[in-house]
Amino acid sequence: MKLLSPLPFAAVCLAVPYAEYIYAPSERTLIPKSIYSVNGSVRNPGALVEASKEPAVFHGRSSVTLDFEKNVAGLVTIDLNSTSSELAHIGITFSESSLYISHEACDATADAGLDSPLWFSFPRGPGNYTAELKHNRGGFRYMTVVSNTTETVSLNRVLLNFTAAPTQKLDEYTGYFHSNDELLNRIWYAGAYTNQLSTISPSTGNALPWYQIINSTDDISLPETVPWWSNYTVSNGTSVLTDGAKRDRLLWPGDMSISLESIGVSTYDLYSVRVALERLLSLQKHDGRLPYASPPYADTVSFTYHCHALNGISLYFTYSGDKDWLLRYWKQYKAGINYALLSVDSTGLANITASADWLRFGMGGHNIEANALLYHALMQGLKLSQAVNDLSMTRNWSSTAMKIKSTSNEKLWDHNTGLYRDNETTSLHPQDGNVWAVKSNLTQSNSQIARISRSLRSRWGKYGAPAPEAGSTISPFISGIELQSHYIAGDANAALDLLHLEWGFMMDDPRMTNSTFIEGYSTDGSLVYAPYTNSPRISHAHGWSTAPTSVLMNYAAGIQIIDDAGAIWRFAPQPGDLRFIDAGFTTARGSFAVMFEAMNGTYNALSFEVPEGTKGDVILPGMRGSLVNQNGTQISFNNHTSRQLGGGNWTLVPFKN
Repeated sequence: MKLLSPLPFAAVCLAVPYAEYIYAPSERTLIPKSIYSVNGSVRNPGALVEASKEPAVFHGRSSVTLDFEKNVAGLVTIDLNSTSSELAHIGITFSESSLYISHEACDATADAGLDSPLWFSFPRGPGNYTAELKHNRGGFRYMTVVSNTTETVSLNRVLLNFTAAPTQKLDEYTGYFHSNDELLNRIWYAGAYTNQLSTISPSTGNALPWYQIINSTDDISLPETVPWWSNYTVSNGTSVLTDGAKRDRLLWPGDMSISLESIGVSTYDLYSVRVALERLLSLQKHDGRLPYASPPYADTVSFTYHCHALNGISLYFTYSGDKDWLLRYWKQYKAGINYALLSVDSTGLANITASADWLRFGMGGHNIEANALLYHALMQGLKLSQAVNDLSMTRNWSSTAMKIKSTSNEKLWDHNTGLYRDNETTSLHPQDGNVWAVKSNLTQSNSQIARISRSLRSRWGKYGAPAPEAGSTISPFISGIELQSHYIAGDANAALDLLHLEWGFMMDDPRMTNSTFIEGYSTDGSLVYAPYTNSPRISHAHGWSTAPTSVLMNYAAGIQIIDDAGAIWRFAPQPGDLRFIDAGFTTARGSFAVMFEAMNGTYNALSFEVPEGTKGDVILPGMRGSLVNQNGTQISFNNHTSRQLGGGNWTLVPFKN
């Protein structure tokens, strides 16, 4: 395979390379792709999926399940041809998974029961009938058209106005990824699309009409149905990033620790991220506490999600470089750090008294996940303080962080298992705390990181990496941080194996949407998420499951934004067994791109582009040679690193033995 020269990268980016992988539609009016099933007497059901001179005719009780062949979102329009009576009506039910296709109900947005069908009557006779705005459906692959009366109804077609990512040009990505591994290519774009579906008009948040009224402990016999509305205004602006497409459609800081980075290298829709962060900041309490989630969810104390909100602020600046924005909220950011520090006790660790987290069990005490998150927030805060030239808190933040690091390793590290314990009083070795310890650099040596990586890998099952702190659960949220942990440990193939195992299952299992990623499932492969007793409620498009989109770019392709929209970057590819990668993205600084061929750790050809006026390190372990730019400038390096390289188009020229 011949590599392009480094010079055409910018032109290639403008052409939206590999657009055939993009799941987002090019237009917002969608027609179902195929018929999944027909029940009862329906003549010419094919009219609902393709142009036809004859309508689809429903005789009495009957239904047709339509398949968009990917997860979609929006408002339904029925094009009525005729009815045998003005009393006739048509129902629509929705489902993300094939498990919950039904002519009686939709999959769930509430803690209990199933969602009611969306019913249409036809008082004006033939013509188009569009669902009310409050019945925007956030995520579904399957749509069932239902006639449950003795009347005859003829439909010309059923249309969908795609409402997700309302301000985006849907298929015009600013990032791209391609490798010799077809599954990884599909996974990268599915992650980007999952975040697009989770980006909504702020006026279409989940109204949670039954929140704290009915819940999973109530005695509700399925398929009892409940009304649902997507008409709660969750923020200002015209577009906002939420946690999930179907539900919750609210602002959750934890999800941003994953989704923000993936958005940064795919669509670069930082406007929707900023709107979400500003809403969370508007909800900050006088003591500095940031919210667990946006209203209408009840105000809840969560130490970990408070830290995730701080991480979101840091990540937003990293990808946007918007110093004016950071300065505007710097006082609130410092108040947030100071609130978190109130939990640090005489041991030097944060003592957690609030249980709310990502639905894991047993949060509390000197918890390793919470302390790793606090350590991460402090270290990010120190970097931000440099950006805004406010060093007044440097000594306190730095000394507190160092104490957290030393005490965590003293009290919580288990030499026998090669993992951290959840706290001093348990034998549980959680996935979340261990992966965050690696990501945040709470660890003390490379050998310790490598041991955690091996220990985590030894626990994998058939369907992915378990999160024992949440029962028999696989959490793509926490596994997304585990992917990073294996790369940080230098074991690229472990990360690739987990991508194939866990995200490959989510990508191709017939019960999934085959286009977006589920929020969680069971270690036995059943689509049961332990924190929920109502499995139809599980979201199949959840932003916290999209880590592969950023991880493949940052680690496999090796392009990492370190600070200020890429004013500082690092190029450190870890292809593992991958033989070819062509990838890139654009920030406010310009285009970042790489293309290489590799075999057994040796690059046969490599070129990369970074914007002029930027600088960064190039790390190519085991390689000896020179990097030559478009002007003929040559930088030599030997076996490892070339530091503080400037912007431009660079090509690797290996030394010959």
